[in-house]
Amino acid sequence: METNSNQFLGTERIGKLMKSYAIPCIISLLVGALYNIVDQIFIANATYLGSYGNAANTVVFPLTVIALAIAVMIGDGCCAFVSLSLGKQEPEDAKKSVGNSVVLVIVSSVVLCIIYLVFRRQIVTMFGGNVNAETFKHSMEYFFYISLGVPFYMFGQAMNPIIRADGNPKFAMVSTLAGAVLNIIFDPIFIFVFKWGMMGAAVATVMGQVVTAVLAIWYLLHMKEIRPKKHDYVLDWSISRKTLVLGICSFLSQISLVAAMAAINNMIRKYGALDPVFSQEQYAQIPMAVVGIVMKFFQIVISIVVGMAAGCIPIAGYNMGAGLKPRVKNLFTRLLTAEACVGAVALLIVELFPQQLIAIFGAANESSYYTDFAIHSFRIYLCMMILACVNKACFIFLQAMGKAVESTLLSMIREIVFGVGFALLLPSFFGLDGVLYSMPVSDILTFLIALFLIQRTYKELNTHLLSNKEIIR
Repeated sequence: METNSNQFLGTERIGKLMKSYAIPCIISLLVGALYNIVDQIFIANATYLGSYGNAANTVVFPLTVIALAIAVMIGDGCCAFVSLSLGKQEPEDAKKSVGNSVVLVIVSSVVLCIIYLVFRRQIVTMFGGNVNAETFKHSMEYFFYISLGVPFYMFGQAMNPIIRADGNPKFAMVSTLAGAVLNIIFDPIFIFVFKWGMMGAAVATVMGQVVTAVLAIWYLLHMKEIRPKKHDYVLDWSISRKTLVLGICSFLSQISLVAAMAAINNMIRKYGALDPVFSQEQYAQIPMAVVGIVMKFFQIVISIVVGMAAGCIPIAGYNMGAGLKPRVKNLFTRLLTAEACVGAVALLIVELFPQQLIAIFGAANESSYYTDFAIHSFRIYLCMMILACVNKACFIFLQAMGKAVESTLLSMIREIVFGVGFALLLPSFFGLDGVLYSMPVSDILTFLIALFLIQRTYKELNTHLLSNKEIIR
């Protein structure tokens, strides 16, 4: 039987493994999140774009998440499948999963790019871009160039977890970091020097995505552990199905977020038009711009949370495949504790320093209505940050253990049933504030369900598959 060099995942200290895998993953996801956030910061501080550009960025953001959802379904599913296969000493299945995943992401990214370009006007309208004429114009321009970069973006994002599964989280981090640095360099040049506006922000982003994709292609040709052969790139439905099933939670987590954002954007447009201030043409884009900024801060926090959890996928998958349940339990405990701490720190920041956060996004160039609504939004929308972090960790860890059904159901309940449901329901009673209340209410109810699944998972992990006592280090 062929052996593999990932056996250290079953013997090395859990704390050390978490640091070596989670930190590069956190950095990779943070850097990935910075693509859109950096665009928004520079756009907000360009006086000729301002809150109109910010609102346009908010409109387009969920459309990039759709691309990300498909990419992470393929990439995270492959990562989990590869880790489980290596734990079971089945390297051939791992190679097939990687080859099939590459084909799937290339085909799906090209199809999505075509759909975006053909139905651009309808899609922008669907996501609330017609709040006013200026916002619609900026949204259309930004979305066109972002759509051209979709194949590169999706390939780089899908390969990132696959590279981690191959035992090289540092390269995954560096490839993403290289693209983001390029974006940060060219954003101010294109926006402030060349005055290219939304086009400049989008082109800088796409340039960075191309660099990340090229580095991912290079690594694919030089993989150290899995090394797929030519025949592994021929689609095998049994392997592809298992890979996609393991990644479906990641997909639904992201795509349901898109549904929630679409609902939120449209409720903001609807109830903003009924507000005495935001019903005025010159202020109509402010609620959408502000909620987009709040979501971007939340995205930074969730990037850390997801990075910690996703970094644990190879560790959890390998140890579950090898039957080392006590190590999985130890990993789960450490992860939940760390995620709660991240949430607590983030909560303190948004409650104590909302004005400073808003200042980063060009508040000095806006009216007092902009600042007041932003502070109000930060403090309400993100007040249950700790629970949100624990919930997200629970989704991903269950996925890593091979519990796709539980993970998927929990994610769907959070984002669709609660996220979309309350975003549509609560504004009927509380107006614009109802949109803000939808987030904390959803997180509280989701946590009650997650708590039950966490307790059940601990009970299962206490049932040892090993006859001898496993030493947890």
